[in-house]
Amino acid sequence: MSRQHALVDATVAALPPESFDLPTRLEGWRVAELVAHLGLDMAAVPRYLTVAPAPRAEIDAADYALACATGAAGVDERVRLMTEAARPAELRAQVHERRLEADKAAASASASFVVPARLGAIALTDFLATRCVEAVVHGLDLASAPGGKPALDDEAVAVSVKVLAAALARHAPGRSVELRVPPHAAVQCVEGPRHTRGTPPNVVETDPLTWLELATGRLPWAAAVGEGRISASGERADLAAYLPVLA
Repeated sequence: MSRQHALVDATVAALPPESFDLPTRLEGWRVAELVAHLGLDMAAVPRYLTVAPAPRAEIDAADYALACATGAAGVDERVRLMTEAARPAELRAQVHERRLEADKAAASASASFVVPARLGAIALTDFLATRCVEAVVHGLDLASAPGGKPALDDEAVAVSVKVLAAALARHAPGRSVELRVPPHAAVQCVEGPRHTRGTPPNVVETDPLTWLELATGRLPWAAAVGEGRISASGERADLAAYLPVLA
């Protein structure tokens, strides 16, 4: 998490003031709103880690990803309020300060800490994994606005791929399709005939960044297939109906 947050912080720090008014691929959000949201995501770490822990974990990182859509309206309202009068320099400073606070809180937290998060009590490692997902996916969003190259930490990408693959398996349980995202994840999903050995009859394979964009609704399934970014074999090897898993 910390390394990906640092990369996001550096990317935001380098943005020219005029770029904050550029539209992003998130409907209704400019770069300004996206940067404000990044600061909020980082602020969640010290906010939750500096209070009393929950007695036991109720959800994991995959559950958290699947539940995120329930808070979308509230997040949208908060970032719009934050950007009404904030200047680019203020938004940059907020991201930098929240990043340092997040690093400090995460470094001092006990590994056994159970985070009393808004979406449900969650183990520290799972909670930090959700912060990786947010920082990686929004790092991709941030790069797409001005058309730059995303700054991504390899370990954070790996964690994000695994979380979102697990979320798919939770969202569409079954054993008729195998999703492969080498070198990070392979999960079985979708109801139907199961396989017990050898190569399954329905296989979907893609690269990590394509999977992240599919799983979060940034890339439509048909577009990814048309661009040759997915290898799919078998009559059930179509995951369009089960995506995105993180909205």
